[in-house]
Amino acid sequence: MSMENQTTVTEFILRKFSSDPQMQIFLFLMFLVIYLITLCSNIVIMVVIRVDSHLNTPMYFFLFHLSFVDICYSSVTVPNMLVNFLVEHKTISVNGCIVQMFFIILSIGAEGFILSTMAYDRYAAICDPLRYTERMSKGICVQLVSGAWTIGFFHALLNTVFTSKLHFCGPNEISHFSCELPPLLQQSCTDTFTNQVVLLTSVVILGSSSFLLMLISYIYIMSTILRIRTAEGRRKAFSTCSSHLIVVGLWYLTAFFQYTKPSTVSSVVLDEIFSIQYSILTPMLNPIIYSLKNKEIKMALGRVLRNISKYGFHRNIQRP
Repeated sequence: MSMENQTTVTEFILRKFSSDPQMQIFLFLMFLVIYLITLCSNIVIMVVIRVDSHLNTPMYFFLFHLSFVDICYSSVTVPNMLVNFLVEHKTISVNGCIVQMFFIILSIGAEGFILSTMAYDRYAAICDPLRYTERMSKGICVQLVSGAWTIGFFHALLNTVFTSKLHFCGPNEISHFSCELPPLLQQSCTDTFTNQVVLLTSVVILGSSSFLLMLISYIYIMSTILRIRTAEGRRKAFSTCSSHLIVVGLWYLTAFFQYTKPSTVSSVVLDEIFSIQYSILTPMLNPIIYSLKNKEIKMALGRVLRNISKYGFHRNIQRP
């Protein structure tokens, strides 16, 4: 059929999680709670790191930016998903879908490389502590975070430019709760071979490089930990690294599979589970894993709360 005789799609219909109204309400409340926990916990971490001078170190500088990207990451998809739980017509314009796709890819790219820089920071602190200050100076930390956002931006821009050239003529129902690139490509009525090559190449190159950087850092970290003489020292070091590895491992595996699997290998339920894991659950788990188990963050939070309480108390006393 010629392109002129095909109807141009102007909006997409996003897939429902369930047709049961009660289940829709339950899912709305569940994802709302997850989103509020994500926002509150990451905002608290950012505020504590910013106002407490004791946390003016490279590790917490990276953690601040990880919390920021987690807020952005979660906010790209979850608010729109919450609205769709409450409305009958779960639609999004084609342009809006492409914009959402851009910010999803940007967030994925930035998060991956920020996680890698955090692994490198731990490597420098544990394996080469005498040169840590030199390796992780303020200027280098700023360059690493700026590089993570720049790589994520160009990764998103590259895929968005090629996607914007596609023609969508129906059907217009996306078998997903958000406009991620793999399910979006399936809706195109023009050839997507170039898009798939660009996506696969960029994900493999960028994903592999950030993952290898993290993996090599942790291989050196583990070898250094094994040389610690005391069992208590080894236990503390392993406790710090193991939680990081679990969350990062799940994030990489699910995101990498989602963006590199062949289009013939598709399971709607499995795709949504994987997407929920790396785009919704990971931003909620990161502050719990990296901060609530961190003694310095707890102490800093206590100091901030005491200062707030003290300030509020004195202000109430001074009122006539």
